[in-house]
Amino acid sequence: MGTELKTNDFMKIMKGRHSIRNYDPTVKISKEEMTDILEEATTAPSSVNAQPWRFLIIDSPEGKEKLAPLAKFNQTQVNTSSAVIAVFADMNNADYLEDIYSKAVELGYMPQEVKDRQMKALMAHFEQLPAQVNRETILIDAGLVSMQLMLTARAHGYDTNPIGGYDKEKIAETFGLDKERYVPVMLLSIGKAADEGYASYRLPVETIAQWK
Repeated sequence: MGTELKTNDFMKIMKGRHSIRNYDPTVKISKEEMTDILEEATTAPSSVNAQPWRFLIIDSPEGKEKLAPLAKFNQTQVNTSSAVIAVFADMNNADYLEDIYSKAVELGYMPQEVKDRQMKALMAHFEQLPAQVNRETILIDAGLVSMQLMLTARAHGYDTNPIGGYDKEKIAETFGLDKERYVPVMLLSIGKAADEGYASYRLPVETIAQWK
């Protein structure tokens, strides 16, 4: 992975992140660099390391044309960004556990006997897990990776905007995905900002936290 970061200063990345709505439409992100960004973002944690996040990178004119009617009041982001990443959470999150845990054994991260014991327990767990509980879990996991994706993009010199205002009922089917399996989480526009983002006020810690 040949990652070239614009900055590795975490405070600069975090405090310099703003939601951007208008991008330079001439700036494109290559598939190779987008792959690096996603690979770095997916170091985020997830329940039992199931990694239920799934990404649809919409960067072609045809893809954006499909997305535009679903994006409601967010047309500027769709039209000017380098790409819009549709983040989904996979209800079939247990399907990849065998691959994940087997690879962990192969890489020396986990002994075989630990893998066998955990897989047995996890399969029993998922067999009786209510769908709603699973849905709530994978949405949390997908939220974690989405935030990490925005910070990773910033480290690469790009800006983002998390978008919740779109047609979640139609997004999966519009792009040929199983809507019962893939739960829409958010859209993330990504590109080079054409306008500076606005600073925003944050509530003081005294308001939002308690010590007991």
